[in-house]
Amino acid sequence: MSTKNPISSTVPSDIRFAEAVRVFARIGLLSFGGPTAQIAVMHHILVEEKKWLDENLFVHALSFCMLLPGPEAMQLVTYAGWRLFGLRGGLMAGLLFVLPGAVVMLALSMIYALYGQIAWVDALFFGIKAAVLVIVIEALLRVAKRALQQVWHWWLAGLSFLGIFVFTLPFPLIIAGAAFFGFWIKTSADQPAAEKMMHGVSITATLGRMAVWGSVWLGPLWLLLWQMGDAHLLSKLGVFFSKLALVTFGGAYAVLAYMAQDVVQLHGWLEAGQMMTGLGLAETTPGPLILVTEFVGFLAAFKQGGLAMGVMGAAVALWMTFAPCFLWIFVGGPYLEWIIARPRLKGALSAITAAVVGVIFNLSLWFALHVFFTQVDVVKAYGMSLFVPDFASLDFGVVIIALVSAALLLGRHWSMGWVLAVAAGLGLVLRFGLNV
Repeated sequence: MSTKNPISSTVPSDIRFAEAVRVFARIGLLSFGGPTAQIAVMHHILVEEKKWLDENLFVHALSFCMLLPGPEAMQLVTYAGWRLFGLRGGLMAGLLFVLPGAVVMLALSMIYALYGQIAWVDALFFGIKAAVLVIVIEALLRVAKRALQQVWHWWLAGLSFLGIFVFTLPFPLIIAGAAFFGFWIKTSADQPAAEKMMHGVSITATLGRMAVWGSVWLGPLWLLLWQMGDAHLLSKLGVFFSKLALVTFGGAYAVLAYMAQDVVQLHGWLEAGQMMTGLGLAETTPGPLILVTEFVGFLAAFKQGGLAMGVMGAAVALWMTFAPCFLWIFVGGPYLEWIIARPRLKGALSAITAAVVGVIFNLSLWFALHVFFTQVDVVKAYGMSLFVPDFASLDFGVVIIALVSAALLLGRHWSMGWVLAVAAGLGLVLRFGLNV
């Protein structure tokens, strides 16, 4: 299979691969705070700082990745690497995005499984979560500025927020509705000769990529089932996470509740408290939030067979979660320009991006409520669900750290790494020094 990038003429040609490795490693190490903050980091580095991708391509690539199952930030960074250096660039960017966080998550999972009490880690995360909230809000403003260009974009964002936050509509339904509206509102008049933008992409090449990367993804699962049988825990983990990879439309946040319910109630691999610990660890480690699957795989296998078994469980969860990302990008990436060259499809992507702003606002508000308040209740009536915080449970330590983080990030424009470091230090001081 050729590693040549069929659309390399649209990106700078003087970038050295070694420099790209350093840049994407930096993105991977700074990718705290969930997909919103991670996408903001990519935009700042790849579009504003390095100017390797232009604004229009970045926004459309983000919309395209939102259409795919799996973590959108992982797929966006893989697409960026592919645009720059073809197959080797996509693999390099994707692996550097997920591996730092995977190493940290594995280490924390081991500490949790072996020792249980990790008070100093909890204190660090106490500070980081407050800073992450500010990072998410800043990222929301950035994405909204790029995506909400017309009045109907604002309406879609607002309706999307109400649909998911108040009426708890399924994320795929919201995205499908937005796509249909964007497709309908656009006209096909003055459509450019999109066929010229395919750059040699053929059905044969596409089918070849599907066969190769489909085998890369599902081949290990077949070996597990063949060698161990479908009753073995590792096989069950492989089947579960491979299915999960197909239904994670909308990214990690859209699937976490579904995954937690199945892991705790259906399979009984983890207790509810352990699942929440895993989510907390994933929120504050670099890389995709869906790295929580590694924690689940490790802990479920650790309970049955000890440390070595736990590492194998983590590896199975990682492979089944992230290998499909390369399949979707290497197969679908060559068609992005073909898609955005058609006004109706471009309108659908534009509408999806606007709707995603509303979804991100929902996530930001949900995150803020659960960070600032230790007790948040859900009130349901007339088909609506409202989050009602107990104002007596307001955590003043979090408020202090969030205000300091906002001053440093939004006011002083400090780098994200330094803001996170200061927030983590404040978390340690407040927990151990002042016993807040």
